[in-house]
Amino acid sequence: MEFFEVVKKRRSIRLFLERRIPEEYTKKILEAAFYSPSSMNRRPWHFIVVEDRELIKRLSQTRGGLGFLENAPLAIAVCGDEEISESWVFDASIAAEHIQLAATALGLGACWGHVLDRAHNREKSAEEYVRELLGIPENIRILCIIGIGYPAEEKSEHKKWEVMKERIHFNRF
Repeated sequence: MEFFEVVKKRRSIRLFLERRIPEEYTKKILEAAFYSPSSMNRRPWHFIVVEDRELIKRLSQTRGGLGFLENAPLAIAVCGDEEISESWVFDASIAAEHIQLAATALGLGACWGHVLDRAHNREKSAEEYVRELLGIPENIRILCIIGIGYPAEEKSEHKKWEVMKERIHFNRF
């Protein structure tokens, strides 16, 4: 798929078919993540690939907005090591977008589920919940979990009119 076609087709897909993602697709998606730029090329990211159905179901309970994960055949927790770079959140965000674009290019659907600075419940943050569930060390921060799968819903591609020209400024605001 041509790059601009991928960008236009990338939509947040929250319903997935019960169909396993081929291992070579997972490898390509992760490879795309590692091609993303990072501050001073420090590459502070870590990716936890989750294919275990029970674990994915538990991840879907991280917070209200992650319920869509329950039927995803693949979930990738996108994390960053704050000891490597204080810009980890930006670097991990770029990598997360590369993951979503790669999934789209492969004919898959994907959706970002925000974890950082969100609550699991009144006693525990979403990040603490995921950290305990996946055995993530304290210095590794959790940005998001991306659900990936074959789409069970169809969304139209972005239209040209969605470019908000009133938000484009040249030389000065």
